[in-house]
Amino acid sequence: MSLRVLLTVAFLACSAEALFAGGAKSPPKKAPKKAIKKAPVKKVVSKGGFSPETDIGVTPPLGLFDPLGFLSRGPDAYRRYQEIEIKHGRLAMGATLGVIVTEAGLRLPGYLATDLPFADVPGTLDGAYFGVPLAGWVQIVALIAALDIAVFKQDPSLPAGDVVQDLPIEWVRYSDPEVKAFKLNAERNNGRAAMLGIIGMISHTALGQDALFPIISN
Repeated sequence: MSLRVLLTVAFLACSAEALFAGGAKSPPKKAPKKAIKKAPVKKVVSKGGFSPETDIGVTPPLGLFDPLGFLSRGPDAYRRYQEIEIKHGRLAMGATLGVIVTEAGLRLPGYLATDLPFADVPGTLDGAYFGVPLAGWVQIVALIAALDIAVFKQDPSLPAGDVVQDLPIEWVRYSDPEVKAFKLNAERNNGRAAMLGIIGMISHTALGQDALFPIISN
């Protein structure tokens, strides 16, 4: 075999190896994507493992007002405090309205007791308190206890303050969530204002001042 033939065979062999080896090369690897770090999200969870920050009654300017740390007692205690606040707020609104009405001179017809017409009951807080006989106070307390324990008993499965589901009462219901939240917040805030208001009226009366207008009356 001549030298020329050997060189030709060697050249073809090298060319074939280069061709097939080049075809078998894997595609270049892509550079791994850098992981994008997300900004840390602060979880807003109150003590006790629940989040009442957006609950009914949490409104500006105070927001979540808990200076004594009652939220640390957990969701069950928080639910109980809600029921108590709503109940006392409703009673305070009724009491405040009652003081205004009686101070204006309005009275129920008939008799409070056998020899005591409603018209003769004093309009002041202390006068009305001491003007009602003991038997009358016993009846008032018994009626309130019966309403609280039996008639308006809170169902744990219903929202706090909703106590008329099973009663034949045409209660106002709001289908719009925003309107409903506004009304519930208004009730809660008006109840808080009424609790402070009736305490102020009692304090003014105890100090011998006018219950409604202690500054103007002097």
